[in-house]
Amino acid sequence: MKVLRLATRRSALALAQSGQVAARIRAANPGLEVELVHVVTAGDRIQDRPLASIGGKGLFVKEIELTLAEGAADLAVHSMKDLPAELPSDLWIAAVPARESPWDLLATVDGRGLAELPQAARVGTASQRRSVQLLARRPDLRVEMLRGNIDTRVRRLREGDFDAIVLAEAGVRRLGIEVRGVTLEGAIVPAVAQGALALEARRGDEAVAAAVRALHDPKTAAETTAERAVMTALSGSCVTPMGALARWDQAAGTLSMEGFLARDDGSAQVVDALVASFAGGEAEALEAGARLAERLREALAGR
Repeated sequence: MKVLRLATRRSALALAQSGQVAARIRAANPGLEVELVHVVTAGDRIQDRPLASIGGKGLFVKEIELTLAEGAADLAVHSMKDLPAELPSDLWIAAVPARESPWDLLATVDGRGLAELPQAARVGTASQRRSVQLLARRPDLRVEMLRGNIDTRVRRLREGDFDAIVLAEAGVRRLGIEVRGVTLEGAIVPAVAQGALALEARRGDEAVAAAVRALHDPKTAAETTAERAVMTALSGSCVTPMGALARWDQAAGTLSMEGFLARDDGSAQVVDALVASFAGGEAEALEAGARLAERLREALAGR
């Protein structure tokens, strides 16, 4: 293989992520050319409605996966949090690079934290997960839909349309955008696999698998496998307000997990956590995620 065709969305963040991955692939495979294949997804085309009302997170990946399946591209770069619980049977995640920050970021024009926002402050987000958790801490907030790329959302904040907006900290860092923000660690459980990338390829394409092997980070792969197991067990989608974060302490041999689940209307929500012995195996990760999901489900049923 002399040229690897890398499918990507056209958003600034997707292009930044794909460009960074392409550079790493070239560095690991001298002589291999990486060519970006731009794909416009339904999630990119429809910007005036919440994702939950138009089909969920799969809208950002379906056209890209079709490009892979039809052979028009060899590899795709996804924000892993956009991937549905189930992948097409002919595709697989060939590599998971090291994760950026998993946390959400509260961005304001003056760097205020959540507790410092004024009464009835307008907060922009299109995420049910973020909205429900924000309102649990500040019921007075006016949480309003905000979609679009990160540049657009930051511009609307600066123009005064919102008092604050919530962004994935990883996206802000990857784009190098300067915003004044407070990390919502401890306040909001992040989305499953937030901050992680997934390199998706056709099953059986050994040349592509070999080309991306050096980019794979076992720690991130294990943690996101556990988180996605929570989503799978809860049949999670953009319609389900849920989140999960796993952290593998390799020295201690433990996997710490935190999860969040709410009713679709936000009328009840639960947060739970567990710590399991962990050596890094996929079966262990799947079991831990499934166990946390069951605890969340049972706790929510009791509310």
